[in-house]
Amino acid sequence: MATADPAPRDRTPCYEHDEPGAGGLGTVRVVPVVPDADAGLLHGWVTAERARFWGMAALARDEVRDIYAHMDALPTHHAYLLLHDGAPVALLQTYDPAADRVSECYPARPGDLGLHVLIGPAAGGGRPGFTAALMRVISGFAAAEGARRLVAEPDADNGPAIDRLRHEGFTLGPEVTLP
Repeated sequence: MATADPAPRDRTPCYEHDEPGAGGLGTVRVVPVVPDADAGLLHGWVTAERARFWGMAALARDEVRDIYAHMDALPTHHAYLLLHDGAPVALLQTYDPAADRVSECYPARPGDLGLHVLIGPAAGGGRPGFTAALMRVISGFAAAEGARRLVAEPDADNGPAIDRLRHEGFTLGPEVTLP
């Protein structure tokens, strides 16, 4: 019996950011996650110790694929890969906070866009400023999507994520416990 993988979903970029020149970032494309095609990559990223705050460390590859397939079916939650010069460097999840449990902890407003960002383990090769450059891409993408306010809810113990959000201009709200 022969089997074939399903045809990959369109990888047409949803957004493209380009910073040419010697000091520029280069080209970053935001493309939709294709759960079947990306399950191995995503599993490696979300189960790594550095991603422990994602709460997916114990999941098998197929469980990770199923989570992203479920997300792919939702009109309010989306997953994207950021490709730097064609190579995956970050995972971006967006969501409508009004349709998420986070809205039970703060007053969601029209135009809010929730974000979860996981920078890939080798992204930027240690290049200073690379993560900040990716955040510019994410901000540009969010603006192009019509976001008026970005919402993030990092784990309270994830100091590097909180520091990054502060550096990017996020205003910290109170510490909450998600239901």
